[in-house]
Amino acid sequence: MKKKVLFINPNKWGRGITTIWIASHSGVLKRNNVELELFDTTFYKNWSDKEIDLNTKNLQFKKSNYNSLVKYIDNDVFNDLQEKVNYFKPDIIFWSALSSHIHGEGEYISLDYGYELIKNLKSKALFIAGGIKATDNPKRILEKFKKINYLISGESELVLLDLINSFPNTKLMNQINGVSFHNGLDIITNKPQKIISNLDLISPYDYNIFDKNVLKRPYNGEVINAIDYEISRGCIYSCSYCVETIIQKYYGFNEINEKTGSIKNFKQYRRNKSALIIFNEIKELNKNLNISLFRMQDTNFLTIDRRVLEELSELICESNLKIKLYIETRAEGINEKSVSLLKKLKVDGVGMGLELADEKYRNDYLNRFVDQSKIINAFKMLKEAGIKRTAYNIIGLPNQTEDSIIKTLEFNHKIKPDTSIAAFYSIYRGTKLEQKADKDFLDEDPYGMDPQIRSKSFKHNIPMEILQFYKDNFTYFVKNGLSEIDKKKKLFLSN
Repeated sequence: MKKKVLFINPNKWGRGITTIWIASHSGVLKRNNVELELFDTTFYKNWSDKEIDLNTKNLQFKKSNYNSLVKYIDNDVFNDLQEKVNYFKPDIIFWSALSSHIHGEGEYISLDYGYELIKNLKSKALFIAGGIKATDNPKRILEKFKKINYLISGESELVLLDLINSFPNTKLMNQINGVSFHNGLDIITNKPQKIISNLDLISPYDYNIFDKNVLKRPYNGEVINAIDYEISRGCIYSCSYCVETIIQKYYGFNEINEKTGSIKNFKQYRRNKSALIIFNEIKELNKNLNISLFRMQDTNFLTIDRRVLEELSELICESNLKIKLYIETRAEGINEKSVSLLKKLKVDGVGMGLELADEKYRNDYLNRFVDQSKIINAFKMLKEAGIKRTAYNIIGLPNQTEDSIIKTLEFNHKIKPDTSIAAFYSIYRGTKLEQKADKDFLDEDPYGMDPQIRSKSFKHNIPMEILQFYKDNFTYFVKNGLSEIDKKKKLFLSN
């Protein structure tokens, strides 16, 4: 008899996100005869934070008719989840896992949100979760969330399959590498599983599991069919604020090149699918689900094996597929050859992290080494090539000053990106910057912290209302300059 598994997607953004772990795990489980269903919270009115409304108001998004094209749900999310469990009767309920989709989109806090959904749920199912927090400190998570039966650290596609195949034999389940669990009053953490060195083994991913509403996405004022997608896993850099370092540490990639900020032996950590596997997946998704935008969540696209990217570019060019890619990379990788490659890959937009304008701060605090001239040149070259550019910035970093935020605004205004995004700094437990940031956060693990929506900082040397002012007006100042900054701040604070 088939084992029955229910996935929960606790997305609070209120707009479609095809969370990559769901697609990758679903593909693996369905090919192995597991009966699988998904409960997706995205469009529940009593759950959503309506991130799209927030970021349209602050000019990060162009206005679109997205809200009129998707259907929001009036039902209570908790009642509907209970009804789903009552009729499906899953053996296992699973949420939160690793993929390349680790930056924003609520991925860090998804374990907490999933637990909020299940903590009062009546079910005989085993509760299993994974993700960044489970990888950093499974003991702390199991002590905090006592209803969880198993935590999976690291990549969980194959570990979850092993757990399902071993169910209900707890003796076998308890021996699987990569898991942590309660054993009486003790918490047992098994040794790490092997890293998935060949991503072709878990491909193709299953995007049919998502409701058609989830595929709709606002993009530069249009609403198009889009998915989040990964070609690779593993960033070669070790920035002190990034959750990628938690995964690196888990798999033993701890040695860092102090001059470049990259990890040693990165070729064993950064892995990618083969070009033909990628192309066939893209072609099928374009044909069967009408996907026109592939939002690449690869942590640093231009560090992917260049031979794979070049082969993929040839396949895409020869196919005449009506698609476009949005990627993320770093300024160091932008040059004439790479820009030409991006054009052949049909890259429509590139996002790059500036974080802040202060080079010394980036070097000393963030372990991120890139000079301003490379950033300026990268934005210039991409504009000349007709590729849209997004600048990612962080405000509220440990010991950051208001003058630092103003200089970051000035730098963004100078390079004139098509879109500027400002995110609140969020403390990520297990990162090197955690110790410097600890004094700014009241809770050990601030609940509801989301860099795109809200900060949970309480003791920063910049008052929270000032940080909120810059978050709300960041794009306006980048586009229009800073001449009105004092006037707008006075008006903001008076309200």
